[in-house]
Amino acid sequence: MSKTTTGTSAEDTPPAGPPGEPAPAATPSGEPAPAKTPPGEAAPTAETPADDDLGAAGSQLSTAPTETSVPGSFGGNRAPGLAGRLAWTGREVFGWVRWFWRQLTSMRVALLLLFLLSLGAIPGSLIPQTGTDAMKVDAFRQAHTTLAPLYDKLGLFHVYSSPWFSAIYILLFVSLIGCIVPRTWQFTGQLRSRPPGAPKRLTRLPAYAVWRTDAAPEEVREAALQALKQRRFRAHTAGDAVAAEKGYLREAGNLLFHIALIVMLIAFGWGQLYKTEGDKLIVEGDGFSNTLTQYDDFKSGNLFDDDDLVPFSFDLKKFTATYERNGPNKGTPRTFEAALDYSEGADGEVRHRTVKVNEPLEIGDAKVYLVSHGYAPTVTVRDGKGNVVLRQAVPMLPLDANETSQGAIKVFDGYRDAQGKKEQLGFSAFFVPTFAGAGKGTMFSQFPALDFPVLALGGYHGDLGVDAGTPQNVYQLDTKNPNLKPFKDAKGDILKSRLLPGETMTLPNGAGSITFEKDIQEWAGFQIVQQPATGWALTGALAAIAGLAGSLFIQRRRVWVRAVRGADGVTVVEVAGLGRSESAKLPEEIGALAALVHDKAPTHTDADADRPDADTPVPAEGAETQ
Repeated sequence: MSKTTTGTSAEDTPPAGPPGEPAPAATPSGEPAPAKTPPGEAAPTAETPADDDLGAAGSQLSTAPTETSVPGSFGGNRAPGLAGRLAWTGREVFGWVRWFWRQLTSMRVALLLLFLLSLGAIPGSLIPQTGTDAMKVDAFRQAHTTLAPLYDKLGLFHVYSSPWFSAIYILLFVSLIGCIVPRTWQFTGQLRSRPPGAPKRLTRLPAYAVWRTDAAPEEVREAALQALKQRRFRAHTAGDAVAAEKGYLREAGNLLFHIALIVMLIAFGWGQLYKTEGDKLIVEGDGFSNTLTQYDDFKSGNLFDDDDLVPFSFDLKKFTATYERNGPNKGTPRTFEAALDYSEGADGEVRHRTVKVNEPLEIGDAKVYLVSHGYAPTVTVRDGKGNVVLRQAVPMLPLDANETSQGAIKVFDGYRDAQGKKEQLGFSAFFVPTFAGAGKGTMFSQFPALDFPVLALGGYHGDLGVDAGTPQNVYQLDTKNPNLKPFKDAKGDILKSRLLPGETMTLPNGAGSITFEKDIQEWAGFQIVQQPATGWALTGALAAIAGLAGSLFIQRRRVWVRAVRGADGVTVVEVAGLGRSESAKLPEEIGALAALVHDKAPTHTDADADRPDADTPVPAEGAETQ
């Protein structure tokens, strides 16, 4: 009859003490009274059995550093005299620095800094940033005269370059490095060392099994060693027991997670320092070369240099957009793509590529994204003598999803009025690709496609103000400029007109004309992004996920199989296990291992098997019968 038992708790039966010592007293409920903790020793925890005999067997299941509480005086008693004062001060300073370093490199502080870093990034997404959109920051300052000075003092308009955000970032970086380095050396030492020998009393471990066998102890240990190696344990024979350990990937995953965080932080910082981001609006038929002067808007990191731009160029050959005509998604784009001819370097081969939304053109470290679209009606402006002073497709900026657009037509040079005087012309323009129809009271487009295009113009003449050196928006006309006067119609009102393709608005007093040509171009807006270390950031993120999964789902545990010959000459086999944390899988694994060893060393049978109560297994001390 087998007398194999597997234990999951050491609380069901009072453990027997060493020979000559009384057993622990029991409480009125029948449970053993808790052992008193000797002065100066730590109380037992849930993860460490209350047994001094565990020794090295219960240690180093984790590479986590020991955290210290708030210290007192590190200098101890101060010796008299100047030398004693200096020695005491040095010990105090060194002690406090060491304590602060231990706190900074603790897991608790690292998680706190990581939380503060994510919390500090929130204002950067809610409040306009000077590095992203300086015009929005100026508008915010004008609209919030009370909050803006406070935000300036706190650095909320440039969060990611503010001193407080940089301090959190650097402290987190130092904390992670200070946490990883000692853990790595400790874990390397654990990998090079053998699993510790078995403790004196295996009955105190949370998972335990025992039986008696006729096999020799050496045979049992050899069978246990083979069974453990088959189950991919690191195992060796230590004295009268086989010691084995498994689950090193838990600590490896923990270290991998921390190293991946450092890689992500480095990649993030490197990308922010060397990144570039610019926007460019290109009309069909026009091109772009990746130089600073070609951008409509450009932002870069603090360490960016002009030579870091990837050399390439491209031409927008054709933009194609189609839209849903019916149903609840009417007006939604079905096709949205730009056909480009591009080349790398100064003399690179010309290649063709179609760029779509979320399908950018990648050239080296640079990516060209298609981000916007609009129309560019072609206009022809003539002076009073009929000479053409301007003929070009003028981009209009959309105001809504149906491509209702607004823009400005400006003539800076070459125009003369009827008297031959040099002037500048300006036209405020309003374009709709699908007009609602005359008499319907609206100039808003009804559909984004070119079904019924109409161009509304208002004419002005005088000085546009560009010669003064003041920057101005090329897509807006400053009608408040005192040097810019409107053309007047016969009624004395501002000259305005709605034009269909091919129609002309004549300026009064022989000042010339402007014609809305039938050739309506389309334009596409591109965002050119160059951010190094994105591959490292992605690798770090994937490694962090893998490391976190390993540290959460892999259990590190130790197993011992002891085989000794009893006083009656029969071998007693004990199998026990200890995990870093409580888990239901550990008893199951101990039971499976005990079954494998039991097949090679079956239970001893003797005359006691004929007793009436022999069918009831006798549990070992500190074990739970299953």
